[in-house]
Amino acid sequence: MDADYLPFRDNPSKPAFSVPEGAVDAHCHVFGPAKTFPYHPKRKYTPCDAPKEQLFALRNHLGFARNVIVQASCHGTDNAALLDALQYAGNLARGVAVVDPDITADELQAMHNAGVRAVRFNFVKRLVDTTPKETFLGVAEKIRPLGWHIVVYFEAQDLKDLTPFLIQLNTLIVVDHMGRPDVSKGVEHEDFQRFVTLLEENENIWTKVSCPERLTLNPPNYDDVVPFARTLVERFPNRVLWGTDWPHPNMKSHIPDDGMLVDVIPKIAPTPDLQKALLIDNPMRLYWQNQTR
Repeated sequence: MDADYLPFRDNPSKPAFSVPEGAVDAHCHVFGPAKTFPYHPKRKYTPCDAPKEQLFALRNHLGFARNVIVQASCHGTDNAALLDALQYAGNLARGVAVVDPDITADELQAMHNAGVRAVRFNFVKRLVDTTPKETFLGVAEKIRPLGWHIVVYFEAQDLKDLTPFLIQLNTLIVVDHMGRPDVSKGVEHEDFQRFVTLLEENENIWTKVSCPERLTLNPPNYDDVVPFARTLVERFPNRVLWGTDWPHPNMKSHIPDDGMLVDVIPKIAPTPDLQKALLIDNPMRLYWQNQTR
């Protein structure tokens, strides 16, 4: 583990908000354990181990029923830890993989059989090396026959340049963490409004209203992030997802309490119908319904 790495909280509070039965944590990770699933030699950071057993214990503690596990950059394109967690969870988890451009159709089919339903493209320069967009386009064509979607991770200042590429992908896209807006600028700032416009003009683009802990200026009070997430939930109720982002890799400001993160949900999705769409209907439609494993 890096000397400045903040390990996750192993005793999160019990949330005051009770999530509806069948709720999905649609963005979380597993790390290692390194003795079994080594971290990638070219990783940008070394986390603490966060194995599947602890992830699923957290799921139960918070009241969720299912997980969508996202491959993180510290494991590179070695998805062994992710696939192991999916096998362990059975039908209670789905996966988002990171793959090499030369991956074969048979390898993709095996991942599909294990529960993978998407690939992730990471454009955050401090986390990954730059990849030519032609490489991503090639991967997008390879996954198209499986009906997978693409999860993209970028920061707000990069959206303007990325928009033509996102449209060129011509598939269903899920944007991580609201495109990481700078909350100090406010909801009406052109940066966030550019993201809202992207969703308005492209019905195939979804977003995760997650990670207030990464965006807030006042940790652990996340109220400054609420207007951004609530705007997206209310304007695009059928295209939003929520997740814990456990075990919160590369946090520098504080160690989030997952119980407190759950208690943000009714602030951003204030009605039972919005909560059901955010936590059950949308992730189930995207990751479980009308799909064989």
